[in-house]
Amino acid sequence: MLRKGGTLLAVLAVLWGLWEGFKWLGEATELRLGTFTVTDLTMPHLHDIVGQLFEPSRTNGPLLIEVLWDAALFTAKEAAVGFVLGAAIGFAIGVVLHHSRLLQRGLLPYIVASQTIPILAIAPMVVVWTGSRGTPAWLSVAIIAAYLTFFPVTINTLRGLDSADPRALELMRSYAAGKWSVLWKLKVPASLPYLFVAFKISATASVVGAIVGELPSSIQDGLGGAILNFNQYYLSSPPSLWATNLIAALLGISFFAIVAIVEHFVVRRAPEHVA
Repeated sequence: MLRKGGTLLAVLAVLWGLWEGFKWLGEATELRLGTFTVTDLTMPHLHDIVGQLFEPSRTNGPLLIEVLWDAALFTAKEAAVGFVLGAAIGFAIGVVLHHSRLLQRGLLPYIVASQTIPILAIAPMVVVWTGSRGTPAWLSVAIIAAYLTFFPVTINTLRGLDSADPRALELMRSYAAGKWSVLWKLKVPASLPYLFVAFKISATASVVGAIVGELPSSIQDGLGGAILNFNQYYLSSPPSLWATNLIAALLGISFFAIVAIVEHFVVRRAPEHVA
């Protein structure tokens, strides 16, 4: 644990040094990358960004970190629901396609094509469709997050179920095991490493989907609303927007870490890992 903590601090120190070093070099040499110039407006100091979290978000208002904490919790609720919904749908689709090669050949190209549609084009339509049926706005955002979540789970479910040991599969068939027994006792345990890879990708994608989905939903309580709000005041307070982005990144990392912790206990206890 101490070793991992030391590694994390070392990585953060390196990133901090790279940011500040590039900023110093850019300002000293008046570096220009196309239309981008290094200034306090385009690249605030990291200590200013972190320090902004402990400044009032507005005159006589709460600290910025308190505002962003509440926004992060709201977005986390949307992302968590979207992650669970998308993972369940993705797993179910993967199981169905695994058991039907005909459906796999027919539907898989369309599933892949669905991910080429920009989420910004999908989000307004989802909000309008679900809103017209009385669905709460936050649940509409969760559906958008699920849209980004289901695809990696579907693909890795297919790969994982196909990875079962053929010898074990033949053994279970020799005992006249049914499809459901083979699925839950052999194929699903064998697919756990693949599934958790997909879950870790989908966990961070669900946060992105939730933040993007908040924009057309006119939701002001989440990080998406905070990003829009502080974007309007970027010229007067750049660190506020950067601090919001920092909290959004930490939320995504937290989702990833939770899935990784669950993976550590679940995969380690899977039958193929038990001596």
